[in-house]
Amino acid sequence: DSIQSPLLMQQKSDNNHQHSGELTSMAKTTPDETRKVGQVEPRMGKDGDIELGQSLLKHGHNTSSMVEIAVSTDENRYRQQADTSKTKGDFSRVVSSILIYTFCSVAMVLTNKSLASSYKEKTNGNMNILLVVFQAIVAVVCVEICKRVGIVDYPSFDIATAKQWAPVNIFFCLMLFTGMASLQHNSVPMVTVFKNISNIITSIGDLVFFGTTIEMLVVIAFAIMLGGACAAAVNDVECTLVGIFWMVANCLSTSGYVLYMKHATQTVKLSKFGMVFYNNVLCTAFLFPAALLFGEVSTFLSSTQIHTFEYFVKNSLAGLVGFFLNFASLNCVSQTGPTTYAIVGSVNKIPTTFIGFLIFDETITPQTWTFITVAMMGGFLYSYAKIMGSRKK
Repeated sequence: DSIQSPLLMQQKSDNNHQHSGELTSMAKTTPDETRKVGQVEPRMGKDGDIELGQSLLKHGHNTSSMVEIAVSTDENRYRQQADTSKTKGDFSRVVSSILIYTFCSVAMVLTNKSLASSYKEKTNGNMNILLVVFQAIVAVVCVEICKRVGIVDYPSFDIATAKQWAPVNIFFCLMLFTGMASLQHNSVPMVTVFKNISNIITSIGDLVFFGTTIEMLVVIAFAIMLGGACAAAVNDVECTLVGIFWMVANCLSTSGYVLYMKHATQTVKLSKFGMVFYNNVLCTAFLFPAALLFGEVSTFLSSTQIHTFEYFVKNSLAGLVGFFLNFASLNCVSQTGPTTYAIVGSVNKIPTTFIGFLIFDETITPQTWTFITVAMMGGFLYSYAKIMGSRKK
């Protein structure tokens, strides 16, 4: 015993040094190499940390480094899953905002065209002003309901603010009225194409009143849009001088509204939905007396053929769509940005043109379709030019 004890002690000391060396070398290895040394396959689950610790203790390994490796791997996995989930959520919100804006934009034009076409055959006079008044009332009711439930917020009606905003609203009323009149006397494709002309007038106004420069690519786009629209009007068998007058008036009033609002917003501070509220309240105040003066109210009261539930639903739907279009526009800009919003605005004209042609059974010659397509391509080029110009800035 006295002879063997030193030998046994030396053997134990050597074993301890050998085992310590294994642990030291294992702590310096990579996760894959570590797994090979002890043949340990960590299982991370509900009690994964306990199973891992027991397995490592069984093999006599340094558990601290192995646990850190497993936890780090698990955190990276969860982080990747969270990033993937966030990306999918962002993509779905972007797509939904574009689809909602497209639907509201197309529905607004088609609904107003249906209204303008339906009463034209059932009444002996025009009711364009009265229709705009009805839609404005619906919009005011909707925005007030949203304010009451806390969805939007804007200051209550103030007469001083209304006076400051009144010049803007005059252009707003003219824009709505002439838009309804142009739909009454023209086909949907023609109205859609001519709306691009307002971009030309707005850009010229920016140059004259605000000193904004116009790039050459924008000028080329304007030439294509204007040439295509004029050629389409000449070849359109249903186009009349009255229809052209209302389309030009709509372009002028739309550009006037945009330009004067750009000036007014520097002095009158209103939120987006404050503008919606004041626009529609003042629109009702300005246009209802005009509807009385031009006999549109008496025409409506005497035309019993349009006193139907279907006609009431159409008018209410037009007001709702116009109101939701404001929401959809703001949501699309916030989710996608101005660049994508401009592209979507140009693309919207394609379904509007073809759906309007199919629904209302309008007569359009192949030559007219060709020029309409050319004008729409000019609209796309204009959007591209504005995008490139914003990137340079």
